[in-house]
Amino acid sequence: MANISEPLSPAFIGAAAVRGDLLVRIRRGAEYVAIPVFALVVSSVLFSVFLLALGKSPVEFFELVHRGGFGTAFSIQNTLQRSAPLILTALAVAVPARIGLIMIGGEGALVLGGFAAAVVAIPLVRGHVPPPITLIVMAAMGTFAGALWVGLAGYLRHARGVNETISSLLLTYIGIAIMNFFVEGPLRDLTNPNKPSTMPIGDAYMVGKMPGTDVHWGLATGIVLAIVLYVLLSRTTFGFAVRITGGNPRAALAQGLPVGKLIVLCCMLAGACAGLAGFFEVAAIQGRANASLAAGYGFTGILVAFLARHNPLAIIPVAILFGGIVASGGLVQRRMDLPDATVLVLQGLTFVVLLVSETLYGRFKIFQVSGTADRT
Repeated sequence: MANISEPLSPAFIGAAAVRGDLLVRIRRGAEYVAIPVFALVVSSVLFSVFLLALGKSPVEFFELVHRGGFGTAFSIQNTLQRSAPLILTALAVAVPARIGLIMIGGEGALVLGGFAAAVVAIPLVRGHVPPPITLIVMAAMGTFAGALWVGLAGYLRHARGVNETISSLLLTYIGIAIMNFFVEGPLRDLTNPNKPSTMPIGDAYMVGKMPGTDVHWGLATGIVLAIVLYVLLSRTTFGFAVRITGGNPRAALAQGLPVGKLIVLCCMLAGACAGLAGFFEVAAIQGRANASLAAGYGFTGILVAFLARHNPLAIIPVAILFGGIVASGGLVQRRMDLPDATVLVLQGLTFVVLLVSETLYGRFKIFQVSGTADRT
């Protein structure tokens, strides 16, 4: 019989610790999935009450959302195409959130990024510069414009203590106003009297579709970028410094971390993602810059990022879900005689319920492990 007084081996203790740590991660991961799903269910119930008050059928509405977003091969491709800007604008919220900032300026960065890409394309197209070179310059200019715009909000937060949520929102409306000024004035294409816009870049300079689909390459770019940012923020020294700064800026300063540079850099990364979304909206969808760039993708991206808990990998499926909701708006409007903005009511309810559900974290014993009362 083994001697029970014999001390446990280090290998046994290490294995037990690994199993305990894995259990903690599984339960916390389950909490981060269960509570957002619960928020979706509650918001769906509240929205159903709203529809009933209008004399409409909630069952019919959700059937149409499924059919218009995921029911056919065409609707699925339409959903995926609308998911591309949502992934990129959600990343524009998720990256600053890792360092403790709530940035909601993705819409402005998208609009300015698309506008900058369209403007730089005008002399290149007129000069018959090869399309690959033109598209690279357009993407670089759109990315730079978005990075500069959101980076400005980050700089104001660090250097002057300006609330980043307010400044990024105000910069969004300033950015849209700048685009409208030039599109309706000095850079307006006079050959298109119906809708103010810049000169079209032409079919030869448009971004193509992914092989075998009607979805442009913005979707693949967004997915790859989400994976890269997940690795950068979770598996690198830079990501560790960002998380330390986001958890306790004073402790980060005490450890000698360049807090100001990290804040500005994270904001510029965020703006670059949104600016890239603007480039794809011009080079793959619109073919020019006009008021259609301000389609609300930046604001929907806020909801996507919060529902995904600012996890770049989780943003991908959540963006596809909301891409389907957005894609089904036209079908709902035609079949149920409801405004196209009805889906915005559903998004708004979801966001409010999601914010309220933040108070539920750490309150359910099923998600807690004995001896781990604290949450990180």
